Amino acid sequence: MSIPRSLPARPSLESLRKQAKKLARDVAAGNADALGRARAQVLNLDPPLTQRNAQLVIAREYGFAGWQELTAEVGRRLGKGLEWAVAQAERAIHDNDVEALKALLAEYPELLSWRADDSHGGLLDMATSAFGDAGDPERERWFTRAACAELLIDAGAVVQPGVCEGLLRSRARGLLQLFHRKGLLPRTLKFHAALGDLASVRAALAADGRDRRSVNEAFACACRFSHDDVAKWLLERSIALDPGLGERIDGRTNRASFIEALSKPDFAQVAEHGPWAVFVMEQVSRMLYGNELAAFVRELESESWLLSDAWLDFQNGLIETAACNRDRGQFISALLELAPAILRHRPPYPSRAIEWALMYKNTHLLPVLTRIWTVPDDLPHAAGLGNLERVKQWFDSAGAIRDLESHYPYNDGRARSHLRWYVPTAQQVLDVAFAFAVTNGHFDVANFLLEHGADIDTRWSSHEPASILHNLVFIPGSGDSMRYLVERGIDLTIKDYRWNATAEGWARYALRDEGLAAWLAEQQRRREQRGRAQAAAPTEPS
Repeated sequence: MSIPRSLPARPSLESLRKQAKKLARDVAAGNADALGRARAQVLNLDPPLTQRNAQLVIAREYGFAGWQELTAEVGRRLGKGLEWAVAQAERAIHDNDVEALKALLAEYPELLSWRADDSHGGLLDMATSAFGDAGDPERERWFTRAACAELLIDAGAVVQPGVCEGLLRSRARGLLQLFHRKGLLPRTLKFHAALGDLASVRAALAADGRDRRSVNEAFACACRFSHDDVAKWLLERSIALDPGLGERIDGRTNRASFIEALSKPDFAQVAEHGPWAVFVMEQVSRMLYGNELAAFVRELESESWLLSDAWLDFQNGLIETAACNRDRGQFISALLELAPAILRHRPPYPSRAIEWALMYKNTHLLPVLTRIWTVPDDLPHAAGLGNLERVKQWFDSAGAIRDLESHYPYNDGRARSHLRWYVPTAQQVLDVAFAFAVTNGHFDVANFLLEHGADIDTRWSSHEPASILHNLVFIPGSGDSMRYLVERGIDLTIKDYRWNATAEGWARYALRDEGLAAWLAEQQRRREQRGRAQAAAPTEPS
């Protein structure tokens, strides 16, 4: 057994990363000593050595169970106690580990008031926010952590206003009731409506029922939480304030169907635009999702106000949605044929349409998307387009990325945040470029990026930490890309952040593709078989 190496009093995380990269390069070059070190720490190791396994080897050589434990110790020695504690608390909340969270709060009571920035709700935000819709009990269990939220509340966590608003957006009924029992919800019309408290809604309206925006917002909250009696009552009040609304509803549908149609849109949208506008937008969006092109065009022609400058956000949203889907390019073309305002004016924030076209292997949409936007000139986009010469130009003679701050996702906090990449690094740029290249079948570019330090085992995916292989499971026609990753040694045991499942698990249980799941399982079985054979083989005398 090897003797653990000694970690310096003030260790450098960058130095440890370089040690892992050098080990991986030495193993790839056939260095017997490096391979021996790796196999001493990771059983059944099958070269090439992935970056993830190289980091695991380095961590174990320093006497730690894994890379996370090693980096946590580095943080402690460098005096980053609270930063380390926040990371550990996030992990405990994700795992729904109430005891671990309780221990952290006892050691770091300042966690109860910690916030990343003014828009962040602290640990309560982590426990209550939902990546997706949490509108039924099962989905609420998937996406939120009620036990951790209650512990934080009882321990005295500061409840930021955005946390309560988030409960309305996620439709987390259980958490809404928890906050109500604890007396933490604002006593306002929209929260009374979300709770289904008709008596309180009536009392609030008796005091001031002439504010159309507040009434519409409360109506939308009642719809979101399926309180039909409250929704019907508030709809009648909205119609009393705007008689034309009732005429439009009756000329198109019925009151019950109208309420049902408004069960998903954001309540803030309804407050801003009014229920009828949001209802029409919802119909157009459903036609896009349902692949009803003729109906989509007819609706936009009859509701041409949606093509004006005031509705740039909506137009951009339609294009972004289409860019995620392989067979919806015709909807973008049809929209642009109607001369929408987005052809002349841009929304006041970057669109994700081009980003998503690369992410979901839809680069065939770029000719129509570039009628509106320019493809960013950076490393990941060049890689996704297969432009090897431009990719090479982004590296200096020492192999470092030029103009790092100008590259996605280094320059895009929103894109990093869903991957828990809070602090921008060059490695993130490399890894996303590699992911874009592999996804779109540009394997010459992918090989070049691997040679320059890209991590094949990066925890990248379209929405939450997983792996490139997880992402490819849901992209049609990705067989060659999957084979490329497997042949170059991607770790097939990586599990995603949300469901703790491998890519094989995604294929079997989410996509229900037994053939793909069986293929992935077979690749792992063969890899383990080779590892056992190598371990059993006699070693050459030195």
